[in-house]
Amino acid sequence: MREEEIEPGRYRDNPKSRAFIDEMVARHGFARQTLEGWFGQAVYSSTVVRLIMPPATPGRKSWRTYRSRFIEPIRINAGVRFWQQNREALRRAEAEFGVPASVIVGIIGVETIYGRDMGTFRVIDSLSTLAFDYPDVPNREARTTLFRNQLTDYLLWCRDTNTDVFSVLGSFAGAVGIPQFMPTSLREYAIDYDGDGRIDLRSSATDAIGSVARFLQLHGWEPGRPVVWRIAADEGSRGIAAAAADGEPWPTRTLNQLLKAGLRVDEPIEPTREGETGVLVVDLPTPGETTDYMLGLRNFYVLTRYNRSFFYALAVYQLGEAVKAAMG
Repeated sequence: MREEEIEPGRYRDNPKSRAFIDEMVARHGFARQTLEGWFGQAVYSSTVVRLIMPPATPGRKSWRTYRSRFIEPIRINAGVRFWQQNREALRRAEAEFGVPASVIVGIIGVETIYGRDMGTFRVIDSLSTLAFDYPDVPNREARTTLFRNQLTDYLLWCRDTNTDVFSVLGSFAGAVGIPQFMPTSLREYAIDYDGDGRIDLRSSATDAIGSVARFLQLHGWEPGRPVVWRIAADEGSRGIAAAAADGEPWPTRTLNQLLKAGLRVDEPIEPTREGETGVLVVDLPTPGETTDYMLGLRNFYVLTRYNRSFFYALAVYQLGEAVKAAMG
């Protein structure tokens, strides 16, 4: 069985799905009968609800445990194969969008191990469950709105691309394809990069590569600029980093401000040239260990637009660097 527990027919005559159908007919010109047919076949998944819930007893986040899941031989070797097989598309995307091949490879590796794990949930079921039956948590209203919007964009994307709404499998949260784009990103950023006349993030590595590069470019990627700088290991620098770590993903300070406070950077940079560069402190805690710190630049912030986690953004960057090193 593909999912642990499902409930067919829940959205056939459901007040929330009926209101959604009314809106889609009025705002987007869908045929009511078509929508009623779709939601009559969509199923509620308690597995999706279970997976979207925060843990009952949240543990302390561990950077070193998280990193070990992604910066490891299986993913690095798969990344080398992916880079070798898609060298021309990666070279073209780097030239056109200014995003390094290593960063594109890092994202696709972290997301799906280069298309190996793209998800087994029908997207129509996941998004219907989360749009109409989001669990009772403090941010339920905001999350419900988010997934209603994703469901809207999914149905529009299916109509625009003549895709069967029941044919698309994805993550429990509705992310699709090799780069795991949510439906809104599918509509806004995905491109036909292999020139075959259609956008296919599920089976075209070239389309995935171009779409990831375009996503990062349109979110402000700065070509030729670093992602992170290492902070010196002395106690003073670490203390300043700890005090400046506010969790904000946007560069809120300049390098000069931190240097004047006494922080030292373990990089061959010229403070006179880089003094006004915006930076953020990336804190990387591991329970029972000394917290690691780095300085993130604008490109680190851009990686957090793909996934808002500091751990995620640094794992993407480091996986890409590890694959690049393994390429020789």
